[in-house]
Amino acid sequence: MRTRVHLGFAAIALGAGSLLVGCASSRGLVPQASLRQPDVLAADRSLAGVPVSEAAWPRADWWQTFGDPQLTALVAEALAGSPTLAVAAARARKALAVANVSHASLLPQAGGGASSTRAWLPESLATPPPLGGNWFTLDQLQATLSWDLDLWGKNRAAYESAVGAARAAEIDLHAARLALSTSIAQAYVQLQRDHLQLDVAQASLEEREHILALTLARNAAGLDTRVELKQAEAALHVLRVQIAQLHERIALAHDQIAALLGAGPDRGLAIARPAAQALTPVALPSTMPAELLGRRPDLVAQRWRVEAAGKDIASAKAQFYPDVNLMALAGFQSFNGASLLTAANRIEGVRAAISFPIFDGGRLRGNLAGKDADYDIAVEQYNQALADAMRDVVDQIVSLRSLAEQRGEQTAALAPLQEAYDLSLLRYREGLGNYLQVLSAEQPLLDQRSRQADLRARELELSINLIRALGGGVL
Repeated sequence: MRTRVHLGFAAIALGAGSLLVGCASSRGLVPQASLRQPDVLAADRSLAGVPVSEAAWPRADWWQTFGDPQLTALVAEALAGSPTLAVAAARARKALAVANVSHASLLPQAGGGASSTRAWLPESLATPPPLGGNWFTLDQLQATLSWDLDLWGKNRAAYESAVGAARAAEIDLHAARLALSTSIAQAYVQLQRDHLQLDVAQASLEEREHILALTLARNAAGLDTRVELKQAEAALHVLRVQIAQLHERIALAHDQIAALLGAGPDRGLAIARPAAQALTPVALPSTMPAELLGRRPDLVAQRWRVEAAGKDIASAKAQFYPDVNLMALAGFQSFNGASLLTAANRIEGVRAAISFPIFDGGRLRGNLAGKDADYDIAVEQYNQALADAMRDVVDQIVSLRSLAEQRGEQTAALAPLQEAYDLSLLRYREGLGNYLQVLSAEQPLLDQRSRQADLRARELELSINLIRALGGGVL
């Protein structure tokens, strides 16, 4: 049996569809948002006076500038085996797979099949003898070839949208790596801060133990009352509480780092005291802020999402136009066990299918309006992310400037406070002063020592934040 379908009607139908497609119109539907350029976000005055360097972008292994081999090993361990990164990598692979599926619609599709049917045909006008009233067997073997011509680029735009989403997912993986490395570094700095605070507390405890011994001696000599003795004893207990709290914070920091590594709490127990030092002096790239767009993973990923949303609009618009599909088939068909693979039993045919919208109740316009809104959302999310990125950089610079001033004032205050404390302790030892004077001189000194430890850690934190704000190194 041979079947032939002529394609002459295709051109006629296509022309008629082009005339009727106006009934389903995309007229008046356009996106409303526009991408903001970085030069509209003025930051020259805010960044005035900050050192500028042609090579100020963070290096790929920026954490090595801490000079701490343990931190370097922790970051490498996390980047190699973190479940968080594994999830981000799987999402990137999934997005790429979706793009590959979408790409298939651009290519001809071929398939084949074979079947054998055994059935009873009742005797009737439709099936008179000898077929009617008997069992029959129908064997069939065929191959098909189909192709959507995609004249208006609907499938192409959908594929390009999927590619944009896949690229965004890949950049998200880099963003996850940056977030993980900076989170580990920040937790490591917090661990260092707790150790520095513990040093201050333990040194203060030794001093208060010495004061207690002196108070006991003065009490025995009748120079002090039990009030001073009890005050000295209470001061020891207060410091021991602080030391216990710091030990707790150190243990929790170990657990936090272990969790970031994707490991159990025992892994945290193996982490030694940090030896990280201050980073190199802060400088900004000379091409700020334009280069920021190409460095921050969140901005790059969002830009790709904007591109993908634009392709979705193109695909939605193409749905207003006719679709043309071609199909061809060839094979063999036989009845009641006759030889299948013979020229007499071959079947072949071609088909052209054309579809076009006329009246769809507003479905296509609603779909396009939704894609326009998706594009507007993506654009405005990008615009906000750009503004947040600039604010992020400036915030770190402002804080680093303030930190430099704070450290200068703190250093200037520490020396006279130490001298005042030493003098009050000497007067107390010589019987010229009282315990209240010692306490009055000691508390500001302890506060400044604690502040000094905080400022050292704060410098590292702000340096890490600036690296993150600049997009980190290329991982």
